[in-house]
Amino acid sequence: MKIVEITYRYGGSEATVRERPANADAARERLDKGSRTMAALFANLARGSGTSQRVIPVDARDLGIKHGDPTVPTQRPYAAVLGCSDARVPVELIFNEGPNDLFVVRVAGNGLGSEVLGSLKYAVDHLGDSLRLIVILGHSGCGAVSAAVDVFLKPEAYLSFADKHALRNILDRLLVVVHTSAKRIAAAFGPGVAHRPGYREALIETAIVSNAALSAYTVQQEIGTVAPDGLRATYGVYVIAAREVWAPRSGSRDCSGLAYPPSDLEEFGEFADAVVSSERIVALLEGHPGDEGK
Repeated sequence: MKIVEITYRYGGSEATVRERPANADAARERLDKGSRTMAALFANLARGSGTSQRVIPVDARDLGIKHGDPTVPTQRPYAAVLGCSDARVPVELIFNEGPNDLFVVRVAGNGLGSEVLGSLKYAVDHLGDSLRLIVILGHSGCGAVSAAVDVFLKPEAYLSFADKHALRNILDRLLVVVHTSAKRIAAAFGPGVAHRPGYREALIETAIVSNAALSAYTVQQEIGTVAPDGLRATYGVYVIAAREVWAPRSGSRDCSGLAYPPSDLEEFGEFADAVVSSERIVALLEGHPGDEGK
């Protein structure tokens, strides 16, 4: 029998408390380490039997019980995360975090609507003492992006959204990214690429990561110029099958963990090249979805 135990534990002393990251790089490193830890937890379980355990330390201040006196905890997250509403993508669990560590906003397609930007702006304005990072987290097989891709492939399908204004607003924001992703794939693999069996899946995943990177760029412009220890935006895609965070980036073959977005048009071109040439997208186009976690 295989068992997974994930425990939130306050050890009764300050020695058990994890310090908050001092800057954006440290915050990104902690999130990446956390996601690798959780992926390894389930990977170990898949390879054997017995119990896989993970204890997540919790600060008494975040439980409102410092020195044994009940209080209302002060909000002090070190990262804000914009994720998708998909129930298979629990943000705190993915990153090995507990209460009060992350300020989480979730909306279908992790799109930057006015309410979402307002929520992130609130975090920046009111939680700046602890906040070090903003994360845009997409996920594999996103339903909202998949719907946009299906409309792109069969435009007549758009008519089914004619009287569904809220859903259409989500689609409209995503269609631009889907169009751009399709052009980039065609430029890399030729116009006949659309006839490959894995084209739809490859286009979906290309659009998902492109949407996340573009959103991170937009957020970075909103929060201003990067200071040495200032707040920064990052992006990534949680690959559900592999339980790993995937993020192709400009000028590198590395796709693991969160990445900072491109800073200008030239870097976006390099980013797009990195996406379509990544092992994951190539594997999908070649009809090997079992390799998509790479």
